[in-house]
Amino acid sequence: MTTSTARSYSTSYTVGQSPDEVFAAVLDVRAWWTGEVLGRADEVGAEFTYRHPPQHYSRQRVAELEPGRRVVWQVTDSHLSFVSEPGEWTGSEIVFDIVASAGGTELRFAHVGLVPDVECYGACSTGWLHYVNGSLHSLITTGKGLPDPW
Repeated sequence: MTTSTARSYSTSYTVGQSPDEVFAAVLDVRAWWTGEVLGRADEVGAEFTYRHPPQHYSRQRVAELEPGRRVVWQVTDSHLSFVSEPGEWTGSEIVFDIVASAGGTELRFAHVGLVPDVECYGACSTGWLHYVNGSLHSLITTGKGLPDPW
């Protein structure tokens, strides 16, 4: 299920794995967010950068980590070369809520601040669809993320 609200882009799905397995996969950023990832995402206050030259650069700070339940990254810096306002992601939040459900776990993803009226919404929501619904889902369910198609 993929939706957009006035506040954020969001998507969710249910897998057969446990909340702890889903949490571990989210933290293994290099395995699913294909591009150049430098830094750490496994403790509050840690920072990492994501680069997909020449189109995308962003720096994320881990704001919340609740094992088996929630991961929140604050985007502290960004540069998207394909939009007129390259810093569109700066100040936004990337949220993974992990909820135990009958027979598995629901992953609820939201990029708070990525709304339909920002220029990168189309390209960025398409990117998240690949990374979250494709690559991260594959990592959770098969142990292997999907390579970047771009």
